[in-house]
Parts: sequence; C-alpha cells; structure tokens
Amino acid sequence: MKRRAIFLSQILVLAALAGAVPYGAATPQMSASPSAQAAAPSKPVTGSDLDDLRNPNPKIRAKAAQEIGQTGDPSAIPALISALNDSSPRVRKQVVVALASIRVTRSLQGLIQATSDNDSEVRWLAVKGIEGYYTGETPRTGFLGYMERQYRSAKNTFLGSAVRITPGTAVDPRAVSALDRVMMDSHHAQAAQEATRTLGILLARQAVPDLVITAHGPSEDLAREALNSLAKIKDVSAGPKLVDLLNSSNSNIRGDAAVTVGILRTRAAVPRLQALYQNGEDKETRQKALEGLAYIGDPVSVPIFLKALYDKDASVRVNAAAGLARAKDTKALPDLMRSAPAEKNAEARLAMEFAITSLGRNDYISSIVESLDSGEADSARTYLVELARDPAFLKQLYPYMNSRNAQVRQQLCNVLMYAGDDTSIPQLQQLSRDSNSDVAAAALRALSAVRSRAGTPTAAAAN
Repeated sequence: MKRRAIFLSQILVLAALAGAVPYGAATPQMSASPSAQAAAPSKPVTGSDLDDLRNPNPKIRAKAAQEIGQTGDPSAIPALISALNDSSPRVRKQVVVALASIRVTRSLQGLIQATSDNDSEVRWLAVKGIEGYYTGETPRTGFLGYMERQYRSAKNTFLGSAVRITPGTAVDPRAVSALDRVMMDSHHAQAAQEATRTLGILLARQAVPDLVITAHGPSEDLAREALNSLAKIKDVSAGPKLVDLLNSSNSNIRGDAAVTVGILRTRAAVPRLQALYQNGEDKETRQKALEGLAYIGDPVSVPIFLKALYDKDASVRVNAAAGLARAKDTKALPDLMRSAPAEKNAEARLAMEFAITSLGRNDYISSIVESLDSGEADSARTYLVELARDPAFLKQLYPYMNSRNAQVRQQLCNVLMYAGDDTSIPQLQQLSRDSNSDVAAAALRALSAVRSRAGTPTAAAAN
C-alpha cells in the first residue's frame, strides 16, 4: 500500500507538471519582460532575517534564505550573494531559489555566479533561475524539483517546450556566456542539459557555434537538446553544419536533425531527406524526414508531397500539405481543393487550408482564424504567423481583430507579435484597452515586440 501511495503521489506531481509545461511545437508561450515581473516586496527583510542567514546551524540558514526569497525584498540581494559561498549545499540551493524569486537585475548577477558552483543541483537551479528571470518561472528544490527533472527527461519530445522569451527581449550576454559554459561542462550532466535547453528558450544566437558542437557530441540527450535549441534560435547559418547528422547511427538524433535542418531551411539537406523519407528503415525517421522537407518547401519535392497528400496516415498528410504551401506551386491547387473538404482529420484539414491560402486563394482564411479557438490552435497560430509575413495577407487579418471571441483576439495578438509591422500598431493599441485582461496583456506584449522590430519608440519613451 505504501509503495502504491508513493507511486500515485508521483503520478499526481507529474500530472501537475504536465499542466505547467506547455506542449506543442508551434508559436511559444510568451513572458513579460524581466523588469515587468519584479513585484513589490510582500514584507521588508528584517535584521533578524539577515542574522539567521549567518546562523551556525545550516537548517536555520536554509530556512532564512527561503523566507527572504518569499519577501521579494531586493535589499537582501547583497546578503544572498554573499551566502552563495556558504559551506552547505542545502543553504546554497535555497539562496539560489531566493535570488530567482526576487527577479531583479542584481539577482541575475548572483544567479550567473551560482552557475559555477561545484554542486550539480545548485548549478541546475542557477540555470533554471536565469531562465526564470526572463520567463517568470521560479525553480523548485526537493521532491518537486526532482520530479520536474525526471518529467523533462522522460518527455524529451522535440520542441516539446513551447516556453520562449518575447521577441525583442534583451538577454544579458554574461548570462548567455554562463549558460554556454555550463553546457560545455560534461561533469554536471543535468545542469548541462538544462543549460542547453535554456539557450534555446533565450534565443541565444551567441551560443550557436557551441550548440553545433554539442549536437555532434557523445551524449544523446545533450545532442538532441542542442538540436532542439538550434531549431528555436533559427540561425540558418547552422543548417549546413548539421547535414552530416542525417547519417547518424542514432535514429533519434537522425530524426531530430531532419526536423532541425528543415526548420533552418537547409536546401543542401533535401537529397538526403528525400532518401530518408523514401528508404528510411523506420516509420518515425521517414515522418521526420518528410517534416524536414515540408519546412524547406523546395519545389523539387512537390511530387513527393502530392503523393503523400493521399497517404492513410494523417500526420503524413499534414506535412505534405505544409510542404505544398511552402513550395508555392499553384499546380497543386486542384489536389488541395479536392482534398480539403473531404478531409476528416482536423489537423490535416487545417494544413490543407493553410496550403490553399498560401497558394493565393482566400476561401479558408476565416476557417483558419476560427481554429485559433480549437484543439488545433497552436498549428493555426503558426500558419497565420507564416502567412502574415506577407504584408498583403497581414492586412487581411485586421478585421478579425474585432472578433467577439476573446480567445481569437488574444491569439491574433500573438500572431502579430511575430509577424506584425508598423501597420499593426493601431490594431494592437486598441486591443491593449480590451475589456478582457488576457487580450489586453497579449496586445501589450505584441506592441513591445512590433515596436522593437519596426524601430518605433515605446509609449514611455515617446513621452
């Protein structure tokens, strides 16, 4: 009974974590800027709290660090940074969590310092703290922290974490350098893997050369995490340096590399991807090869896409339609127009609607927008971001910003965060005053990203 109770408690924790970790390879979950996340202290730190941080008993010091973190008082940061030299790893763990909880610029410097700690879990927590400084998440210690690491390791799904910083967020180069150093240190494997993942979340272009090296390293977990991060960063210069991984003896690395070179639009990979799709030894590798081809969308692959459009496997039809969308060959329109109305799988039908729209027909714009409030919302958002990078299509989205559906309005703000231009600013300004707080918050995030991209000053700067 006791073992069963422990097992059930672990399942409950995993379920809770599954709810907290967003899933899907589409447009990521956004966070506010670090400065916007620092809340006023719930109560000021007292002299007694600081005295406890120097108590001879490590249990009291650890508890003091925990309680100081809960106050959110930035005045305690110098004392916390000094406590990073505490002899007890237990204390240093709580100090790192406290620094991560306060989330101001000075605490970031302490977290960077803690990435050099000789205790693996302190390093891991410091990496999580740096991530959280930009995303708003605070690392956990103890059983919950352990279960989170186990959950992530078990999940290990390519592009599985959709958390990513808001476009235009400035990341401290010293934080990137610290994460890069942790990634390259094989003596602390879990911290290295977390650092590799975080470099992708922070879109750390500075780390791309070392991520390419890590993708070729002996550790499968690290290599796959590096490929995942490279796919998020989208520095196309890395693509040609990853083509050789399509010949890896490890099927997982081979499959992840196929998707990554596709996302990076590496045309040099097309012949090998076609060979993998047509002659691959296992179904998963073939599907990932087709996904890579679909991202590249080279017209030479159109015959493959047209044949795959009629495959019995819905996921194959999804990638076939996406490939036709990006290949821009209007000769595929008759097949798509015939297949879309008859398609029973919602994801595949949406991909076909995306392809038809990409090829110049407007029959399905409303349908794609309506899918923003459905089980296919992630894919619909991704397709609309891609389509909206065409200024002519972008303007066709603006009437839908007045949708009565708050979810649609919110998701369209997220689309504009990536694809909007200066013509989007009035639309987003209007929604920043929306009666729905989630819509208003999404509009403000999108405004910040669009203004950063367009070189338009923020309202505060303009005033």
